[in-house]
Amino acid sequence: MTRTTRIRAALVTATALVTAATVTAGVSAAGTEKASKPTKKQIAGLFDTWNAALRTGDAEKVADLYAKDAVLLPTVSNKVRTDRAGIVDYFEHFLQNKPVGKKIETHINVLDHNSALDAGVYEFTLTDPETGKKRVVEARYTYEYEKRGGTWKIVNHHSSAMPEG
Repeated sequence: MTRTTRIRAALVTATALVTAATVTAGVSAAGTEKASKPTKKQIAGLFDTWNAALRTGDAEKVADLYAKDAVLLPTVSNKVRTDRAGIVDYFEHFLQNKPVGKKIETHINVLDHNSALDAGVYEFTLTDPETGKKRVVEARYTYEYEKRGGTWKIVNHHSSAMPEG
C-alpha cells in the first residue's frame, strides 16, 4: 500500500466515523427532544372544558375528563371518590343543581410538558331542583392535570367550601 493510498484510506475512515457520529448524535437528540410545555392559558382552558361538561348535565361526560386512577375530593360530599363509578355517582347528584362555575382567583404552575397544577378559588351558582332558588357556593380548588395518551386528564381534584363562607 502506497503512502497516498494509506492517506486516502485514513481520510475515508475518518470521514465515515465523523458521519456515523453525526448521524448517531442526531438520532439521539431527536429521541430526547422534549415536547414544548403548555402555556398557562392552555391549562386554564382545561377548566373551561370541565365547566362546559358540567353544563351538559351528563355525569359520564364529566367523568371522561378524569383519569382512571383519579382522586376527587368533592365540594358537597364527604366521600372521597377514587374510581370512575364514584366520580360518576358524585356528579349525578351534583349536576341536579345545574352548577355553573366561575373562577375568582387562579394560580397555574406548568410543571413540564405532561403535567400542571391549577389552584385557586371558584364559585358555583347552584339551582335547587325543587324550588328553583339559586345560591352561590364559594370554594377553594386544586386540579392536577397529566397528559395521558396525548389527552389532558384530571388526576387529582380537590374542592372545599370556604371555611368562612
